[in-house]
Amino acid sequence: QVHLVESGGGLVHAGASLTLSCAASGYEINSYALGWFRQAPGREREFVAITSFSGARSLYADSAKGRFTISRDNGKSTVYLQMLSVKPEDTGVYYCAASRNYGLSVQYDYWGQGTQVTVSS
Repeated sequence: QVHLVESGGGLVHAGASLTLSCAASGYEINSYALGWFRQAPGREREFVAITSFSGARSLYADSAKGRFTISRDNGKSTVYLQMLSVKPEDTGVYYCAASRNYGLSVQYDYWGQGTQVTVSS
């Protein structure tokens, strides 16, 4: 069983920076790839980024490339999403998730409760 808890969301203005955190714990947590998803009101949940088991590799959605950075601190079992130059369209609930595999289209087995990010214009 893996437990994921997101934090760091809030209300920010467009152009600001925000860093989200996800504390991960559980059996063999460092054997899981960890990813970030987001869901805007009335829209489907969408992939944002994923980092590998070691944190050495990462993949991003096109909307996140160049602005967001995913990183992982295996010692603290924490994954981060650094968000730069946020836009109103970045608004949504951000979730972290754990997968037994690394890639753009993989099965995610565990999900956090989400943290709200609201970007005002």
